[in-house]
Amino acid sequence: MTGTFERIAVIDIGKTNAKVVVVDAAGGAELAVRKTANIVLDGPPYPHFDTERLWTFIVETLTEFAAAPGFDALSITTHGASAALLDANGTLAMPVLDYEHTYPDAIVEAYRVLRPDFAETFSPCLTGGLNLGAQLHFQKTVFPDLFAKVATILTYPQYWAHRLTGTTANERTSLGCHTDLWRPFDGQYSGLVDKLQIRDLMAPLRSAFDPLGEIRADIAQRIGLAKPVPVYCGIHDSNASLLPHLAGFGSPCSVVSTGTWVICLGVGAKPANLDPSRDTLVNVDAHGNAVPSARFMGGREWDLITRELAAVSVEDEMAAAQTIIAAGAMLLPSVVAGTGPFPDLQWRWQNEPRSTAERRAAASLYEALMTKTCLDLIGAEGPIVVEGPFAANILYLRALHSLTGRPVHASEATTGTAIGAALLTGIRLDVPMRDVNGTVDGLADYATTWLRACRPQ
Repeated sequence: MTGTFERIAVIDIGKTNAKVVVVDAAGGAELAVRKTANIVLDGPPYPHFDTERLWTFIVETLTEFAAAPGFDALSITTHGASAALLDANGTLAMPVLDYEHTYPDAIVEAYRVLRPDFAETFSPCLTGGLNLGAQLHFQKTVFPDLFAKVATILTYPQYWAHRLTGTTANERTSLGCHTDLWRPFDGQYSGLVDKLQIRDLMAPLRSAFDPLGEIRADIAQRIGLAKPVPVYCGIHDSNASLLPHLAGFGSPCSVVSTGTWVICLGVGAKPANLDPSRDTLVNVDAHGNAVPSARFMGGREWDLITRELAAVSVEDEMAAAQTIIAAGAMLLPSVVAGTGPFPDLQWRWQNEPRSTAERRAAASLYEALMTKTCLDLIGAEGPIVVEGPFAANILYLRALHSLTGRPVHASEATTGTAIGAALLTGIRLDVPMRDVNGTVDGLADYATTWLRACRPQ
């Protein structure tokens, strides 16, 4: 298990979609990809992820990929804000709770009394179950009989590793992802685990780079594997996106990981001025180092803004950008309320554009302005790497380059999280990048007007 693999299968579970990818260890190409929706079931006992459907998808896809193109190692990455609660038999004692589920006011207030200060965990108080500690408090308080059966608590990537290997583990990138459970600068659990009386339930800590074991014999036989395949511990998805650039750019640098969430990670940034009321926090990278971060639900917002709009050419969108900049037409935050750097603002149009191209251009500029705000909040410096779907949005990239005055590089990897997860196996890969050279005229004054309109009325 020394990283001399040829092809790595990666299980990549995002909030919206789940994928299984086979990554070529020599060049990072994705040799095969399958995708499915990540479905949330209404209940009972509460809204939860359909883990059995995901498991069927994973096993069926691994079976297909074992035949061709084949794989000789497996790694895992998932979204954060989720945990699996196992019973003594190693099966789920309670379903994996959907972090967007909201709780009764009495539960929320009781948790506010319990949760540690921001100065201890650098984890802001977030809505619903975005703080994993809030989920565990809700599950323990509202469903005590079910919770009494819990024998082991696992962070989410490690749940899938457990299903494949039978080994239980927790890992720092998921624990350090605004859970309230972790002290990122000390590398230790926070006092909340004792207040919730769960310390003895937490699975052993392992490095994201650790091989946890081989795919269990019964599963390997079902998949049709010809030889043993090691499974690596796994990693939180934003940190999977970050991992390739820790070596590629060093410190300082900024990574903008885009998907359902746009997460800005400031490698080498200092946490002195973080504002917990504006969705800033400290993440923990794969090596255990603290990374100041800020985020907003940019992918979800993009979908809400543009889902009814037809696609337009890059040329038409760039021309439309100049039209709306001249007219002062802009979208103001927050499209998804309660998140991001302006959580208390209700979104609205100012000088609302009418044409499809102008509305799409306004959406791209909105995303760039929100990203710039997040980067400023964490004091991020150095070159900026954009990975994920927004790396293909030319207007967004040029606007970000114009707004920051810093080099911007767009990752050409279609699944940056998969490459990051594959790196856990010890292989070496360079992520293909495209330099962003274009700018957007008149954007400085537009940004000043936008920020002024974002101030509380």
